[in-house]
Amino acid sequence: MDRLTGKVAIVTGGASGLGKESATLMVQEGARVVITDINSEAGMALAEELGQNAVFVHHDVSKEVEWVKVIADTEKRFGRLDVLVNNAGVVVLADVENTTEEQWRFAHSVGTDGTFYGCKHAIAAMRRAGGGSIINMSSLAGIRGYPAIFAYSASKGAIAAMSKSVAVYCAQQKLRIRCNSIHPGIIRTPLVEAFQKNMREAMGAEELPFDKASQGRPDDVGWMVVYLASDESKHVNGAEMVIDNSASVTEGFVPA
Repeated sequence: MDRLTGKVAIVTGGASGLGKESATLMVQEGARVVITDINSEAGMALAEELGQNAVFVHHDVSKEVEWVKVIADTEKRFGRLDVLVNNAGVVVLADVENTTEEQWRFAHSVGTDGTFYGCKHAIAAMRRAGGGSIINMSSLAGIRGYPAIFAYSASKGAIAAMSKSVAVYCAQQKLRIRCNSIHPGIIRTPLVEAFQKNMREAMGAEELPFDKASQGRPDDVGWMVVYLASDESKHVNGAEMVIDNSASVTEGFVPA
């Protein structure tokens, strides 16, 4: 219950899904957590549920000026920043030929740009704290080809490469700041459930192959976040942490 005692964290997209589970487990393990999201109602409800070690801040990750404010406010409130979980992201259902410019820019403004701004400004804060851990939520879609979610896959691939660049930069600068990416497969979250529903409707099918595939739980990812946030992973830097029950290393779907 004390793996993260004394640490201060920011979790973006923390009002639901993987962000919510990550924030919950981090508080459980002793961290003080700033939950950020554009869904104020759900975010405030979660912060109230988690108690005095959690606060909610409305935050549009696609706007750099809001990042500057969120990190400054975190340092003012808690005195430091040790962990950043760049979790916010959006899924756009469209292949490469049917992705509009608006869809492309929307997916990247939240996923790619939001992660860039977070890394950029967290480094300065973590330097002041003497070190830290940046955890970027990518996806199996950032490793494999998923044609139906082209813009999302491109964003998650960019996040994976960005994480390695940040890791190497911080190591070479001797900043004691680590950066790793997490690549979940199919995890039972509201985002995935909505995507599956939209896919069935788009294809006119009652059931799709991945409906029967092995699906993880949010805490399968949440505990990885805790590990990467903790000092247990002090020598883990620039890694791609895949959580998919072997789906990325086999043909077809791994059955439930």
